[in-house]
Amino acid sequence: MSEAVRALEPKALWNHFEDLNAVPRPSKKEERVTAFVKAFGESLGLETLVDDIGNVLIRKPATQGMEDRKAAILQGHIDMVHQKNSDTDFDFDTMGIQSYVDGDWVKAKGTTLGSDNGMGVAAAMSILSSTDIPHGPIEALFTVDEETGMTGAFALQKNWCKGEVLLNMDYEDEGELCIGCAGGIDTNITGNYQEESAPDAHQAFRLIMKGLKGGHSGVEIHLQRGNSNKLMTRLLWEASRKFELRVVSFDGGSLRNAIPREAFVNVLVPNKHSEAFKAFVSDFEKQVKANLSSTDPNASLAYEATDAASKCMSKQDQTNWLNALYANPNGVFKMSSDIEGLVETSTNLSRVHIEDGQILIQCLTRSSVEEAKEDCAQMIESAYAVTGASVEHAGDYPGWTPNPKSDILDTCQSIYNDMFGKIPEVMAIHAGLECGIISQSHPNLDMIAFGPTIRNPHSPDEMVDIRTVQKFWKFLLEILKQMPKK
Repeated sequence: MSEAVRALEPKALWNHFEDLNAVPRPSKKEERVTAFVKAFGESLGLETLVDDIGNVLIRKPATQGMEDRKAAILQGHIDMVHQKNSDTDFDFDTMGIQSYVDGDWVKAKGTTLGSDNGMGVAAAMSILSSTDIPHGPIEALFTVDEETGMTGAFALQKNWCKGEVLLNMDYEDEGELCIGCAGGIDTNITGNYQEESAPDAHQAFRLIMKGLKGGHSGVEIHLQRGNSNKLMTRLLWEASRKFELRVVSFDGGSLRNAIPREAFVNVLVPNKHSEAFKAFVSDFEKQVKANLSSTDPNASLAYEATDAASKCMSKQDQTNWLNALYANPNGVFKMSSDIEGLVETSTNLSRVHIEDGQILIQCLTRSSVEEAKEDCAQMIESAYAVTGASVEHAGDYPGWTPNPKSDILDTCQSIYNDMFGKIPEVMAIHAGLECGIISQSHPNLDMIAFGPTIRNPHSPDEMVDIRTVQKFWKFLLEILKQMPKK
């Protein structure tokens, strides 16, 4: 824990953030953080409910004189993406996030920071624990598993929340108001391959791709950052034809919603080609560095000799699987025809694991158009037809349709303009927010999303802008103070 972070303003928010970051909270393992939030609500003497999946709802009555205001739902998710650099010694199951102040930013030492969505959760906790902040009736909704399927939002009981206005605080650009987002669908490919004895007279190599920025596969997919799985697949595809390379194993990426930053592959190359292969890898690294110089300046590709493996992927299976992986679409598929600069459809080849005769490949497709989302997912499925793989589409969630006539949008625009002298931009985003799903169980909510500026979420380079946290906090307080009457 960082005393420098705890000393930042607003102190209540930063201290709640640090307390939250002391609790391990990976997606699908939220038992400890659910218990933490439940105990927090109960310690304040507030009505605190926990549903069967682990979502927490805490109700706080209006302050005196504001009982006639619309009830606001402060919403955020309590899970976080757990990612670390390969050279960082850190156990997410037992250790708290090690945050620190770096100029105008708060960062973490070699891991994700948890500002996504710890900032929103800490803000809600600060409102709940306050004794001097004016507000109408408050419900704080803390959902689980937002990062790996949004199952918490899907499991919400119908009309569990009684509020009329939902303030989603899982947005990552201060000065913008979000009123819509893309939907998404996971595609999981599993299969088997035949192993055969490693050929004689081969040199064993381990290929190591590191230093890519990675990041959020929704909000940062348009930045054209390198994808370690796609880059490594291209290398293998070319080298298998030039040098009779044989694949032993492939381990790339880690999370479905993060652009993969690293990939590690073990291969065999005939002795007669070993020197040419080394030169090829060095040249390939130069190409990667040149092509990604502006987006991934620290990209690196290295090889090292290793002990020879006894088995490798059969030649035919290797051909089929490398062809399929190479054909797997990745990145921005289509830009929106209606909103300038908005990605309509994209897909991320997020995870590749090949070892001991088994294969796992994961992709996350996002789109604001349901038909396009389905089309892209089917395209991925078709790429693997020749392999005989099992392809499952799962975790399908809807987008959030923008409502430009929203009352809370008008209120927030007016408040922001009065406070900061400019009208905030109104946005729809390519990332997934829980608003569209929550509206299925709570259909009459007026919804908006906002938050402080966060950069490089879902990666160890994640950081949050301290100055924008202060603006976000002041803005939130004024929204609650000016919440419309019922």
